[in-house]
Amino acid sequence: MKVSVDRNVCYGSAECAHRAPSVFAFVEGYGVVRSGQEDTGADPLVREAAEKCPSQAVLIDE
Repeated sequence: MKVSVDRNVCYGSAECAHRAPSVFAFVEGYGVVRSGQEDTGADPLVREAAEKCPSQAVLIDE
């Protein structure tokens, strides 16, 4: 499962980076998926980050 962050929707709460810092980073005011971590959508911490994202910018493509 692929995970991504929709930069058009993200408003920079950094919630994803706090919940799953090994997968997400906070760069230039936005959450981003770290290089090489795009296939971690099944990880429970990534799923939690997607559910708790206040702007719903974290996307998991099943």
